[in-house]
Amino acid sequence: MEVLKWLRLLGDPSRVRILRLLAREELSVADLQEILGMGQSRISMQLSQLKQAEFVEARRLGQKSLYRLMVPMGAKAILDEVLEKCDTEIHEAAQDDEGLRLVLARRKDHLRSYFDGLAGRFGRNYVPGRSWKALAEMLLRLLPPLVIADIGAGEGTLALLLAQTAEKVIAVDSSSKMVEYGSGVAERNGIANLEYRLGDMEEVPIETEAVDMVLLHQTLHHALHPAQALAEAWRILRPGGRVVLLDLHKHDVEEARDLYGDVWLGFSQAELLTLLQGAKFTQITLSIVDKTPEPPHFETLMAIAEKPV
Repeated sequence: MEVLKWLRLLGDPSRVRILRLLAREELSVADLQEILGMGQSRISMQLSQLKQAEFVEARRLGQKSLYRLMVPMGAKAILDEVLEKCDTEIHEAAQDDEGLRLVLARRKDHLRSYFDGLAGRFGRNYVPGRSWKALAEMLLRLLPPLVIADIGAGEGTLALLLAQTAEKVIAVDSSSKMVEYGSGVAERNGIANLEYRLGDMEEVPIETEAVDMVLLHQTLHHALHPAQALAEAWRILRPGGRVVLLDLHKHDVEEARDLYGDVWLGFSQAELLTLLQGAKFTQITLSIVDKTPEPPHFETLMAIAEKPV
């Protein structure tokens, strides 16, 4: 009987989560991976079963397929009831909604990327007086004088830039050689408001509620426990302060673990959102801000979040 087949299909929470999302938007397998945190083979298998039962249909869009919800004849009442109840009975529902919002926001970013490719020749051709450093310094001078923690500061390139307008920059790194080098550069250049400290991002050597901004620049994917690193960022921030995070978007280049000492192969937007929310941050914004033109085309993910007053 068709009804029994439908009930078996709809008795699986994973399939219901997929249907719930497809009821809102056409999505690809990659989109569903991003939102649900499931493997490609598992999602493809679930979609195949749903397609056979005529609960989903697919259409080609370039190199990929987009899936959307459809309703088999006679199944509308059953499906409506399942989708209505799943908002409260599936505990991942709210997280799925956030993931969907991020996927849709990323689609809008593609339009921005188009214009970047069309007219964004900045940095590709030499133009006298035009450089990323000059632009960065201009933007930095618009910041009010803040106390900034640069966590995982390395040699201190960014910390040195920030120190030009900041009240104070505390640069933290776990490498004693990096701390020695960065301290030497600051001393030789007479930069009195830049202080290097040796320490780990999961046990930051900074007092509680001592800084206005925490910067984690390509640092979090080196943390053994990213949630603890963000909890430390929360601890040292004053109420109303912000964490600014730049890290790799999730990728599958396993060689990065050996080549660059990476613990995590980047983070998806949904994963980073969950981590920031778990650390009690609010006013969270996330976006893909860069993509390397050479393979494997690493993407940079930016997140900005606030510690409530």
